[in-house]
Parts: sequence; structure tokens; C-alpha cells
Amino acid sequence: MTRLRGAVLAPALAIAVAALLCAIMLLISGASPWTALTTILSQLGRGTVAVDTVNSAAVYYIAALAVAIGFQMRLFNIGVEGQFRVAACVAAIVGGTVVLPPVLHTLLIMVVAVLTGAAWIAIPALLKAYRGVSEVISTIMLNAIATGLIAFLIRAETFGELRGNNITTPPIPESGWFPGIPVGNGAIFGMVFVAAALGVGYWFLLGRTRFGFELRASGESTTAASAGGVNARRTIVVALLLSGAIAGLIGLPELLGRDHAYTLSSPQGYGFTGIAIALLGRNHPVGIALGALLWAFLDKSAVGLDVVGIPREIVLIMQGLIVLSVVVAYELVSRVERRAEQRRVAAGVPEPAGAPS
Repeated sequence: MTRLRGAVLAPALAIAVAALLCAIMLLISGASPWTALTTILSQLGRGTVAVDTVNSAAVYYIAALAVAIGFQMRLFNIGVEGQFRVAACVAAIVGGTVVLPPVLHTLLIMVVAVLTGAAWIAIPALLKAYRGVSEVISTIMLNAIATGLIAFLIRAETFGELRGNNITTPPIPESGWFPGIPVGNGAIFGMVFVAAALGVGYWFLLGRTRFGFELRASGESTTAASAGGVNARRTIVVALLLSGAIAGLIGLPELLGRDHAYTLSSPQGYGFTGIAIALLGRNHPVGIALGALLWAFLDKSAVGLDVVGIPREIVLIMQGLIVLSVVVAYELVSRVERRAEQRRVAAGVPEPAGAPS
């Protein structure tokens, strides 16, 4: 019960504090916080905002899951950005080159993306496990290499095509698309259900498997886990490979559901957004889902602020404040709970019935 109360109290406190700070900034700039709030909320029923929110949330969710797996073991995979971009590019090249029947074609593209994402993080994983090289340094350096590699792969002289003013991979034929669900004037990406399945798999892996236990145990204390028979090196490598494999799927909802090719102007930044959402959701699959929906809704509804004369950048400030507030709020709540536990132990009061051990 105490843990549940902390899990609910901290994010609620964080969002309230972030909203308050944003309101103060709006007042200082001469804008009305109430007008900003009502404008943002009113966007939900307009046009394709609701559909676009769900689609973006699915992309954010996959990105945050990729980060969260590493976080469970205190590993910071900051290279999710490079992993997903290289995987999307390679998958698009393969998908636009091969000819296969429907379903098989789509599955091949997904498998290529997963394997490419895992392969791109394999070097940092091995360096971390066997040489102790910081995964933060190695993965962020690979982000820069990824940009250069993608530029090379989609050149007209290699695998790309020049179309107008843009360079693109060969278009993926319809047999390789992932069908969506038409809703109003838009369509929900079919990969939304894959994202949901990944969330269930993430929950099952952590809570119902031996590897999940070893992963969490290693995150709490590598020394204690090793003393208990956990192979630390193997756990590091597998955790990072899983993180990279999931990262490889981040670009597929848009690639297979809308764009059907990878170009120089394909979306970027999802990897870094995933870090923020994983922090916001505290690495819990449900928390991450709620964080992804909130983040996506703020993104898509920000356009309406321009109409009422409020800079849409206020949404970026709010998103940053929410993440910062969540980190601070969880630390405050955690300290309060620890002190309460210490007082209870000092007083000899038994732990409440049903409380987690």
C-alpha cells in the first residue's frame, strides 16, 4: 500500500508542480494560463489530433521501453537514437529491394530492423561487459557514426534514389506495409498493437522470468547479484542487446504505416524523447504508456496555441518541467517513505499487513 501510494503521489505532485511553474511563466509573459489549458484540451476532438496522438504515443512507447530495459540494470543506453535510425534505414533498403508475399514481406522488414538495432549496440555491450567502457560514451559516439552511415547508405550511388529535392530509399511495395485502422480522417498505425505487445512482453520479462529477476537484482547491487550466482557480464550483454533490438522497431510505425521509405527528412529525436518518457513512467510499462500518451498529446495539441497568440514552445517547457519534477518528486517521496520506515522500525511497529517485503 505504501509503495502504491508513493507511485501515485510522486507523478501527481510532479505534474501539478510543472503546471504551476508553466502557469507562472505564462502570467509573466502576459498570457492567460486558463486560455492555454482550454486551448490544449480543446484540440483533442479536432481533426486527427486524437489519432495522431495515439500514433505518436506508440512510437514514444517503443523508444521508452528500449531505454527502460537498460535502466533496470542502471545502464544508460543513450544511443537509442542512432540504433533506431540505422535500423529504419537498413530495413527500408531491404524492404524496398526484396519481393515477397504480404505478411512475409512485413515480417522480414521487422526482423531486419530488430537485428540491425541489436547489432548496432553489440559493440558497446561487449565493451561494457568485458572492458568496463561506459555505455554512455560508446553509444553516444555511435549516434554520430549512425548519421554518417545513413548518409552513405541512401546516396544515389549506393542504395538511395534522388526524388525531387530529397534523397530516399527505394519505396517499399504495398506487400511490405503494416495495415492500419481507419478512424475518421486518419488511420491508427497497425504497429500500435505491436507496441502494446512489447509492453506486455516487457512486464512478463521483468516480473515472471529468471532473467528479469537477475536484471533487477543486478541493477540493485551488482556485487550482491554476482555473489548470488548471477553472471554479470552475460546480463549486461543480453540487456543491452534487448534494448537495441527494441530500439530497432521505433521507426517502423511510420515507415510501414505512412512513409514507406526512409529519407534524409525522416523523423529524428525519438531516442532522446524515449529517455524522458522512461524517466516519467519510472520504467513501469503502464507508467510509460501514460507518459507516452501525455507527451504525444502535448506535442499534437501545441499547434492550437499559435491561434490564441501563445507560443507553442510553452509545451516544450512543460514537458521538460514535468520530467524534472518527476525526478525530484520521486526522490522526495522516497526519502519520506524511508524516514517513515526507519521510525517504524525504531519504534518496533510491525510492517502493515499486505505491504511488500
